[in-house]
Amino acid sequence: MNNSASFAPLLERFFTQRLMQQRQASPHTISSYRDSFRQFLKFAQQRLGKPPSRLRIEEVDAPLIVKFLDDLEKRQGISVRSRNLRLTAMHSFFRYAAFEAPTHSAQIQRVLAIPSKRYTRTLVPFLERSEVDALLAAPDQRTWSGRRDHAFLLVAVQTGLRLSEM
Repeated sequence: MNNSASFAPLLERFFTQRLMQQRQASPHTISSYRDSFRQFLKFAQQRLGKPPSRLRIEEVDAPLIVKFLDDLEKRQGISVRSRNLRLTAMHSFFRYAAFEAPTHSAQIQRVLAIPSKRYTRTLVPFLERSEVDALLAAPDQRTWSGRRDHAFLLVAVQTGLRLSEM
């Protein structure tokens, strides 16, 4: 019972069993989650005065996580999207913890109820006619690859396709 209430072994199992074995998450996802928890554990150590190895699951609650996310935005100046990414890592861990530590389900549900912040998406501007003409004139149409590039650009401009759709 003592082991299940400790935060460190649960976090370790989340990374090794859940992310790596069960989910087979990409290395980018794992490193992003690792960075999120590294920042959180440093924050928790400063706030609670305990090393990460001594943290108990009941100490990692919704108010602490909200303070952590607010600190990231205010002190470190990260964007809302980066804040939401850190929250996604927390949510993923606590969804796993709901199965591993059901005695803390009320606390876990409060953490899972932390909403993502809304943000405004930037609009992608359209090219002016002169910019389109300059883009289409760039490939050297005397070569095979230049004609190919011109054809790709022409199709993209006329249909509005993105690069990934080409």
